[in-house]
Amino acid sequence: MALAMSLGRRGLGRTWPNPAVGCVIVRDSRVVGRGWTQPGGRPHAETEALAQAGAAARGADVYVTLEPCSHHGKTPPCAQALIDAGVARVVIAASDPDPRVSGQGVDMLKAAGLVVEAGLMADLALQDNAGFFARVELDRPFVTLKLASSFDGRIATATGESQWITGPAARRWVHALRARHDAVMVGGGTARKDDPSLTVRGLGTSWQPARVVISRRLDLPLMSTLARTAKDVPVILSHGHDADATLVQTWQDIGAVLLPCAASGGQLDPADVLRQLAGHGLTRVFCEGGSALAASLIEADLVDELVGFTAGLAIGAEGLPSIGALGLSHLQDAPRFALAESRTIGGDSLHVWRRQMQ
Repeated sequence: MALAMSLGRRGLGRTWPNPAVGCVIVRDSRVVGRGWTQPGGRPHAETEALAQAGAAARGADVYVTLEPCSHHGKTPPCAQALIDAGVARVVIAASDPDPRVSGQGVDMLKAAGLVVEAGLMADLALQDNAGFFARVELDRPFVTLKLASSFDGRIATATGESQWITGPAARRWVHALRARHDAVMVGGGTARKDDPSLTVRGLGTSWQPARVVISRRLDLPLMSTLARTAKDVPVILSHGHDADATLVQTWQDIGAVLLPCAASGGQLDPADVLRQLAGHGLTRVFCEGGSALAASLIEADLVDELVGFTAGLAIGAEGLPSIGALGLSHLQDAPRFALAESRTIGGDSLHVWRRQMQ
């Protein structure tokens, strides 16, 4: 199962709206087939593993990280494919929360006489596919908020200079994190000030995450890097219902996907933004700022994971804080996260914090 999970992780950021599943087929103590969900969500992991195993799948044990699907979608049911291949036993890490599958895949396998075991390494499977579970159960993607700041929590000087606070090793790590998410998200202010590409670079991969910009008025530069590359790498713009219709049409003509979202207090409602992104199929979103967007997500309790890179320099109180105002008066009201990982990346430190479960 550990091998199946490592295979499944190869699909992270590439399989949306489907989960990133891994599958290993074993016969006579030998791995005869392995597979993972392919880019775009198809073929599924079980199909890939069965194709590799061929006739050796008959009488074999199958280890799969998520319950095999039982419904006819764009592909036939994986549960039926396992039955047709004549496997003897299926070991499943986690159940599929999709109401079209939940429990029905297991029932189909058992009805055909296969031995089914479930729950092996379930916690890790849930963590790996937290984005898929969030989209199905919470109607939003899993949100990772990345902050790269000075020791005193600043992301730029008072003049706006921010390149580069962290070193090249940390920046390369960020590209690897982008590659494991369906989309990279920034606020309109960051898009206007930095003219970012938000692509994965230096890792030798041609697959790119979608680029999401949150801009209520759509007042984004039409000669920007994002605009010039919208037909090459997906650009999704979350905007208000009151955005200028001409700008909406212009961005659509450029190649962007436009998602109108509800507004509250003059700003886009972050919960509705994520709801619309989930409706578009996104399961894992990597938010890279700015400070106002970070604050709005934290204040709305929509951040599942914090990834913080800290550099050994101080900028001072006049610098731009990494997170905008949260309006807190009491420490007990401050959101808390549990430390999951800590390491040194080049000359900087990395801390990963995850949502504390109630």
